[in-house]
Amino acid sequence: MQKTNIFRSKATIRPKLSRDDIIMRAGIFVIAVYLLLSLVVPLYTMFSKSFSIFQYDLSKYEVQVSDEEGQFNNEILSLDILNRAVLAVKETDLSAGSGGRLGVTTFFPDFNFRSSVIYRIRNTDEQGRFLIGSTLITGGDWQELDSNTFRRVQLRPFKSTGLANFVNYFSTPALFNSIQNSVSISIVSTIITVILAFGFAYALHFSCMRFKGIFRVIAMAPILVPSLLPGIALVYLFGAQGIIKGLLFGGSIYGPIGIIIGSVFFTFPHAFLIISTALAISDARLYEAAVSLKASPLKTFWAVTIPGARYGIISAAFVVFNLVITDFGLPKVIGGQFNVLAVDIYKQVIGQQNFEMGAVVSVVLIIPAIMAFSIDRLVQSKQVASLTASSVPFHPKPNAKSDLIFTIYCSLIGFFIVGMLGICQFAALIKFWPYDLSLSLNNYQFNKMDGGGWSAYFNSIKMAFLTAGIGTCVIFFGAYLVEKSSGFKTGRAFFQMVAMLPMAIPGMVLGLAYIFFFNNPENPLHIIYGTMAILVICTVTHFYTVSHLTAITALKQMDREFESVSASLKQPTLKLFSRVTVPVCLPAIFDIAIYLFVNAMTTVSAVVFLYSPKTSLASIAVLNMDDAGDIAPAAAMGMMIFYTNAAVRIVYVILTKKILVRFQQWRTKTI
Repeated sequence: MQKTNIFRSKATIRPKLSRDDIIMRAGIFVIAVYLLLSLVVPLYTMFSKSFSIFQYDLSKYEVQVSDEEGQFNNEILSLDILNRAVLAVKETDLSAGSGGRLGVTTFFPDFNFRSSVIYRIRNTDEQGRFLIGSTLITGGDWQELDSNTFRRVQLRPFKSTGLANFVNYFSTPALFNSIQNSVSISIVSTIITVILAFGFAYALHFSCMRFKGIFRVIAMAPILVPSLLPGIALVYLFGAQGIIKGLLFGGSIYGPIGIIIGSVFFTFPHAFLIISTALAISDARLYEAAVSLKASPLKTFWAVTIPGARYGIISAAFVVFNLVITDFGLPKVIGGQFNVLAVDIYKQVIGQQNFEMGAVVSVVLIIPAIMAFSIDRLVQSKQVASLTASSVPFHPKPNAKSDLIFTIYCSLIGFFIVGMLGICQFAALIKFWPYDLSLSLNNYQFNKMDGGGWSAYFNSIKMAFLTAGIGTCVIFFGAYLVEKSSGFKTGRAFFQMVAMLPMAIPGMVLGLAYIFFFNNPENPLHIIYGTMAILVICTVTHFYTVSHLTAITALKQMDREFESVSASLKQPTLKLFSRVTVPVCLPAIFDIAIYLFVNAMTTVSAVVFLYSPKTSLASIAVLNMDDAGDIAPAAAMGMMIFYTNAAVRIVYVILTKKILVRFQQWRTKTI
């Protein structure tokens, strides 16, 4: 009798997936598909377009011209041979974009559309094509046309793949200078901003100066306005008719000086928040040790304060660098002839309709942005906890002299911020700068201006609410699935990687990628192009990373025992999510919502390529009115954005306090 060895088979027993596991994995899959379609695939499409080369190949066309009687006795000529004879088009001018057109009459210097001469034209290659009016002609058949019709013939370029676009870009001095300009401006702005923000944060945390709350509110004000607004303010201050233009000593605000000052303004709150957070966890024991060792205040500053805040300073520097190098609005308004990468993308796409070269510039712009982001993440990964259970919070001691110095310092920065906003509001309320300074509301008659009118403003509010509502739900639920689901490690890791990608992608690059992907008639998603939906999707995707990290941070504070208890009680995961997770994480959810709302109101670069006449936004209206010379109405619209964001934040603070009292009683309840 043969015995069976029950230990011979070591087959792996996999537990059966529960209903909750299936729901969690399905949710991850759905949101991952959303990120792929809204981020990865458009970026890949744009990247592939940068290698697409379009060029006219004159050797693939033949023409023949009749005599006055209409008889074709002349020889058949290739357009290439004809061009060499008449030198109509230079070799360098044969490069084109995907939508390029070249009139065939260019090769006939003596062409007269009233002539009785008859023309013939055909393709000599199966890939050849040309237009007669709007009709595309392919194949090798002769097309016989009278003079009046022949003038409507336009050649279409041939497509190939290669590095010619990149070679052309880097060989063009004006375009290549944009790289140097962008990097230099970003470095200088970063240094100035980080120094000023550190001093401001240091004053709030290490002094007993008065009015700290007011100064903190003022420091955060630039977040509420689009980046175009400081450019408009600088025009009124230092422009040709500026109030204090003499302070530039003959210099021009249009160029690097204006870009740097404006960049410091709109990046200051970002640097201040990061550095302030780093300084807030200072350990008082280190400063007591420095006093006991009789170290001077300066030595204590360099030996204790700076090392403790170094990660915050480094992170703030990279954030500011990324914001400046990818910004479009400010250089567009006040950059003048000083070209930067973001403006180059706009000029290539909107000005020259050269989408392929726009894709090339976008790829170039991504490189420093990704490098800055990657270095920042590397630095953050090396950060160790500086706040331990035994740490003692630092409380500054009053010092009349230093408190006065810090008060003056913060007042100067506060005056700078308030002054920039104040001059915009003043300009928006006067009739005609600088000749008629009487107050008027004429500049608020947006329907009489080029830019979109009041409908653009209400479109922005609609888009902001949709972005805040839909974006918060998608982002928080996605973060919950990644953080609280079990197993499926590969899928969760991929999701986390994709969720971090938007932070390194400039808004303008994302917008151009959407043109290539969603504007393709063969794409089933083409239906959303030019609608409010694509603006919402683009905005949510653009600001996905920060919101995702906020949600992840909040979810990490919740112990996994909640899921274990729920499973032991056989309660559905979604029930736990709605009744426990959401109420506990309400502060983070509200923060995500207000973050998305404010950024949706102020964003320019991410939507500048995607809006239609029916979906124009307030930030775009500011840009268009400035382009049209309506600077005062542009300032008025910019201030409307500021007041809207400020009002929403005030309502947000009031409502959240009341809601949190209802859902967060457990935080303050004592046993």
